[in-house]
Amino acid sequence: MNSHQIIKRPIITEKANLGKEVSNHHTFEVMLTANKIEIRKAVEELFGVKVLGVQTCLMRGKNKRRGRVLGRTPNWKKALVKLAPGESIDFFEGV
Repeated sequence: MNSHQIIKRPIITEKANLGKEVSNHHTFEVMLTANKIEIRKAVEELFGVKVLGVQTCLMRGKNKRRGRVLGRTPNWKKALVKLAPGESIDFFEGV
């Protein structure tokens, strides 16, 4: 697997931005089968930063309804990546 397959997208929400500002945690949606070591290597390779720790969380899909039809959104994995002091990843700086 290459790094672009492991890291799907950054999660840009108010809670994720607060974690980035307060404790230098960056949040990503990652591949469901990726482990912490693979996530660490992918972030270090893609963004050129030093990673101190990785926390992962499996987000369960929600039940959705469209008329009479019941469906379900897919499960996905979230990773919180703690960077070393002085390191940063700039997604939307100045926006």
